[in-house]
Amino acid sequence: MLLAAVSIQSNCSKSPGGNTDPIVTPPVATNPDVAFWVTKADQSILLQQQTNVLALGTPSSSTQTITLDSTQVFQTVDGFGYTLTGGSASLINTLNGTEKSNLLNELFGSGANSIGVSYLRVSLGASDLSASVFSYDDMPAGQTDIGLTNFSLSKDTTDVIPILKQILAINPNIKILASPWSAPLWMKDNGNSIGGGLQTQYYGVYANYFVKYIQAMKARGITIDAVTIQNEPQHGGNNPSMVMSATEEANFVKNNLGPAFQAAALTTKIIVWDHNCDNANYPLTILNDAAAKAYVNGSAFHLYAGDISALGVVHSQHPDKNVYFTEQWTGSTGTFEGDFKWHIKNVVIGSMNNWSKNALEWNLANDGGFNPHTPGGCTQCKGAITLDGTIVRNVGYYIIAQASKFVPAGAVRISSSSSGSLSNVAFKTPTGKTVVIVLNDGTAAQTLVIKTATRSITSVLPAGAAGTYIW
Repeated sequence: MLLAAVSIQSNCSKSPGGNTDPIVTPPVATNPDVAFWVTKADQSILLQQQTNVLALGTPSSSTQTITLDSTQVFQTVDGFGYTLTGGSASLINTLNGTEKSNLLNELFGSGANSIGVSYLRVSLGASDLSASVFSYDDMPAGQTDIGLTNFSLSKDTTDVIPILKQILAINPNIKILASPWSAPLWMKDNGNSIGGGLQTQYYGVYANYFVKYIQAMKARGITIDAVTIQNEPQHGGNNPSMVMSATEEANFVKNNLGPAFQAAALTTKIIVWDHNCDNANYPLTILNDAAAKAYVNGSAFHLYAGDISALGVVHSQHPDKNVYFTEQWTGSTGTFEGDFKWHIKNVVIGSMNNWSKNALEWNLANDGGFNPHTPGGCTQCKGAITLDGTIVRNVGYYIIAQASKFVPAGAVRISSSSSGSLSNVAFKTPTGKTVVIVLNDGTAAQTLVIKTATRSITSVLPAGAAGTYIW
């Protein structure tokens, strides 16, 4: 059957670098067997189903071949998505009821007019894309709260929690990962929201802080599937931020957080690192500690430094543990073309080919001035959508949509051969569909053949385009 799908027309004159047009139902493809969806880096085609590019016949000598082997099965996919920052939630919450419902269904639904986002990251406390710095247990200077009697999710009850509950009503199975940017200031050795470390005397209290958060969210109908210990633990210059060494993180996990989760009968996954691909030794140090490893589900990565192959390196040394890709931004000074091709190649195709369970872009939404953010927080982070009187779909929207609409949670990666300049990754979905994502990073259209044990599909992929094939 032909995959029901979304067609989004480009209107670059209306909003350079983004798209404000509504989603419309596509025409029926002329090939009833294979659906083919394209986004071009020049924005002339934005997530459109194509009707005239699948072909039969003898490939030419310049044709590149991608060979699939569905008998070679790798990781199961948890999902594709974004971080629902506090700022994102507050902006979405300013929409009227109909606009909000339509947008959330477009993002998180499974229908023809949706892109099927299946994974979200949220901040445990404030991130730098919250309007202000806060934790769930702020105290006056000089005071502590060892018993966490003042713990409260009140800062999240206006926007984040209501938006999450609306998303869960649309997709009850969406996975949610929570990451802290900092512990409460009274637990830190510098008493400041920027940098500093967690005092050893508060390790046990901080572990209970995680437990109380997970339990409090559960009481509101929100299941936290996983937590990371610390967002970017080697970057202490953000607001908020906190620094932890690999040894400190290992000690916290094995002596405090893991036992606290066990005592509270929590099944929430514990994920370490949550920082760049240039330091695989950090997660390996933790995983090489058998006592810490026993509590750890896997390691998370960003790609502001290093190479995406670091995920595969860590997986190869600890194949019983998962790897995750949890953040990559698109910035105000970037181009649609440059960002689209780089992120499809690295974040989507690269992370998946290196065993990642998910692929997440950074911020879901901002306004036209790249707000809100904390004092000293990111002033150039571009959301997947801009909400500023209109809804503009930016490059991050299309990066994720090229995969999320067609590769649902529960899909498994299967073997696909490399083919010259065509980066690619392939999946088998829970309903038995085959999905292949291909990037033509070149300057000329490329004829390609996708071969399986039983069929051969010939296609032309435009220059600078990502194509998703489904049958």
